[in-house]
Amino acid sequence: MSMGISSFESVDENCPMTSVTYDGIKVNFSKGQHHCRLDGQDNNEKISTCHSNDFSDPIYKEIAMTNGCINRMSRDELRAKLAEFKLETRGVKDVLKKRLKNYYKKQKLMQKEPTDEESYYDYICVVDFEATCEEGNPPEFIHEIIEFPIVLVNTHTLEIEDTFQQYVKPEINPQLSDFCINLTGITQDLVDKADAFPQVLQNAVEWMRRKELGTKYSYSILTDGCWDMSKFLNIQCRISHIKYPSFAKKWINIRKSYGNFYKVPRNQTKLTIMLEKLGMSYDGRPHSGLDDSKNIARIAIRMLQDGCELRANERMHGGQLMTSKICTGLLISALFIPE
Repeated sequence: MSMGISSFESVDENCPMTSVTYDGIKVNFSKGQHHCRLDGQDNNEKISTCHSNDFSDPIYKEIAMTNGCINRMSRDELRAKLAEFKLETRGVKDVLKKRLKNYYKKQKLMQKEPTDEESYYDYICVVDFEATCEEGNPPEFIHEIIEFPIVLVNTHTLEIEDTFQQYVKPEINPQLSDFCINLTGITQDLVDKADAFPQVLQNAVEWMRRKELGTKYSYSILTDGCWDMSKFLNIQCRISHIKYPSFAKKWINIRKSYGNFYKVPRNQTKLTIMLEKLGMSYDGRPHSGLDDSKNIARIAIRMLQDGCELRANERMHGGQLMTSKICTGLLISALFIPE
């Protein structure tokens, strides 16, 4: 959708100021400082300002001023503007602001330097293991993977394309606790009939190969937290006396990505809270590995729709968890863009 300027008007000659309106969001420019307001906004309201020497590129000046105006919009105004652009209107106010800002930013940057909108990864594999557990999880208890799910997200169509799910027979504690059965919904009969972990892992790798992941298509693993890979898979490989798989040596921790993108604290990045803040509810059975993975995938899809560039931000090295800060987007020196 076009992000063209819909109006441009001069103001008082003695006080040089111009007003530019971007699809209903009015930005006033005056000598030495910039003002912004929405169409119809009371002129007596306090107006946010920023000095002109904060900007070095007209495109980024426009983005910055538009961001300031979006910050002043009510939730109803945000939803109306998002609906006008046929964008998702669900979510808390901060999520709606981020969504609208990213839409405007993307449109303006495409005017500056059009792109083919290629995704960084062709696919994202969402993995959320379920493991043996006991009530209270005593420190000496060894967790073994009992469900291995993968949800395949196509980053081009932004849809769940396929799923993989197999149960696993535990070795150290083959008898599931009542607490574990009630929590996960995985019955003793399911794990008794399942293959041991090495075979299930091989089946998962073969499934990924048939999808041509890592050959024809680029992909990344995505998890809800660091525990699936750094703890559960790491421990399980040692129990099963097999090498830690190379495909799982780096992954996207969606909690970190969500917190950084929407600028929320860590206690706001639990699965149910992320869904709630995005205007969604949990679909399925909580603590089912496959259902958890599907809901995590829904969050990832919404983040991609909102303009988030999901990148691997954690990895395993020498059997230890390593974290990294991934910087995405354009690096603009000496430029301040209000969030």
